[in-house]
Amino acid sequence: PQYVLALSKREDRETGKPAWYRISVPGRPNGRTGWVRADSVELQPVHKRLVIYRGARRFEFWDGDRLVRAGKVAVGKPGAETPLGLFYVTDKFDPTIDPDWAILGAYAFETSAYSKLSDWPGGGIVGVHGTPWPWLLGQAVSSGCVRLRNSDILFLRSRVPIGMPVKIVR
Repeated sequence: PQYVLALSKREDRETGKPAWYRISVPGRPNGRTGWVRADSVELQPVHKRLVIYRGARRFEFWDGDRLVRAGKVAVGKPGAETPLGLFYVTDKFDPTIDPDWAILGAYAFETSAYSKLSDWPGGGIVGVHGTPWPWLLGQAVSSGCVRLRNSDILFLRSRVPIGMPVKIVR
């Protein structure tokens, strides 16, 4: 299945039931949306969310109204800034199975966000991942991805579902 984030709905005037859903469409440019027929999708509520505070270089992981975990992050450097907006987790990735991906630390989430770098893997998909260089946390050093402590990304690994919102704010 392909996961997308439903943003709003249009109801049928006669039945009052959802007829269309406006969804977030991954790809360039960030922030694209589209409409899908309600009868062509299956909705699942998501109560968890990840909020990235780009300027403060911090993250918060929420489950409903409860803050579960928070910590420092590294974000995109000047010219490759981590994009702002509402995105979602599109896939999970264990970089430890391939030594070529050691830069991603202990675990990684792929998001629907795209960085300014189109020649990066996947066309510049923004990931949320661990890091082998924790001393860089709190800085703007990445190519658009969000880097967390390996202990934080491992904590989130089993708690973050595909489709979960990721909001990146100033």
